[in-house]
Amino acid sequence: MAIEKLLIANRGEIALRIHRACHEMGIKTVAVHSTADADAMHVRLADEAICIGPPAARDSYLNVAAIISAAEISGADAIHPGYGFLSENAKFAEIVEAHGIKFVGPKPEHIRTMGDKIEAKRTAGALGLPLVPGSDGAVSDVEEARAIAEKAGYPVIIKAASGGGGRGMKVCNSPDSLETLMQQAGSEAKAAFGDATVYIEKYLGNPRHIEIQVFGDGNGNAIHLGERDCSLQRRHQKVLEEAPSPVLSQAERERIGGVCAKAMADMSYRGAGTIEFLWENGEFYFIEMNTRLQVEHPVTEMITGLDLVREQIRVAEGRPLSVAQEDIRFTGHAIECRINAEDPRTFAPSPGTVTSYHVPGGMHVRVDSGLYQGYKVPPYYDSMIGKLIVYGRTREGAIMRLRRALEEYVIEGMKTTIPLHQALLTDPDFLDGNYTIKWLEEWLARQEG
Repeated sequence: MAIEKLLIANRGEIALRIHRACHEMGIKTVAVHSTADADAMHVRLADEAICIGPPAARDSYLNVAAIISAAEISGADAIHPGYGFLSENAKFAEIVEAHGIKFVGPKPEHIRTMGDKIEAKRTAGALGLPLVPGSDGAVSDVEEARAIAEKAGYPVIIKAASGGGGRGMKVCNSPDSLETLMQQAGSEAKAAFGDATVYIEKYLGNPRHIEIQVFGDGNGNAIHLGERDCSLQRRHQKVLEEAPSPVLSQAERERIGGVCAKAMADMSYRGAGTIEFLWENGEFYFIEMNTRLQVEHPVTEMITGLDLVREQIRVAEGRPLSVAQEDIRFTGHAIECRINAEDPRTFAPSPGTVTSYHVPGGMHVRVDSGLYQGYKVPPYYDSMIGKLIVYGRTREGAIMRLRRALEEYVIEGMKTTIPLHQALLTDPDFLDGNYTIKWLEEWLARQEG
């Protein structure tokens, strides 16, 4: 059944991205917002807007009762959660569907399975995805941990089963420190996520972070849309992404993509998903699956020509995928820069009022942002204020276009990370595609030195 009115349970650039896709499909939109976001661009453009609470996310964007009430009051027949907030909350997805509202996302059971890192790893292994050597599940016994670590080979990494962002993670180089580090990781995990459960994996020395975009119709049909290289990270947060990866061959791309698409078909997965891997010495190792749209989805759209939000909505309506695997053509190269309201050297948040604003234009330049002159960037949420995405026939062409676009991009009234991206685009290692997940932090340390 066609969706007629969709509630956007998010804010910022992704809320605006969803609104635009809906209007291009003839679907009315409902924006929900905190009091801090009353003047946000997506709130201004939506067909209806409903305030759901004060600035704190727990009282607004994470307030399930308020969001469901807004959907019922407005008569919305679907909810799109975007990314972050409630997008990977299985209980929220269940509540949405229990109220007879379509959830534009995966089935709740798949969100739940992939949200538990131990269960996700177990499921991924059963589906044929390559795993990092380590424990099959939670580890609490030190002697068992020692045996697992010896088999995997030191160094190993102890990880929290819940949460992310680098908390509850400890690298262990020898058996002597294993017990102490397990206790520390468990304590950190308990404090951060309320769950002290940890597991152990082989620690990969200097891998790349490569993820595969997948899409399923929920009825056993699934495709992959190639990979994105997200190795440029600071404190486990992605800074710049590109597609395709500079290091993968076409044969590797087809092999891992095929494995991922088959796994999603076997799961009867519904909607958009991203399977994240560490890649080292030609081998892929599954780390997690994100059961939602990714921040960096535009680079995939640029090289495939497929609108992923439109496809999400189609699948939620019960329609089949609009393309088959053989229809997908990967052409050219795309790069995305995340533009944050942060000091480009210290990364301290820099919220404020936009006093002057000019976005770059020209062929194959895309800006996803809710900014406008006079807008006050609130201090309560993630500091990302926009994404600059460019496409080129070659990687070199995309880099040249990105340099030009960054020169044109004007955001005044606050500090932004635009200068950081400009510096990165002149580094010989980046230009050669010669970087790993550790590269950016090492590069930043050299700039400070």
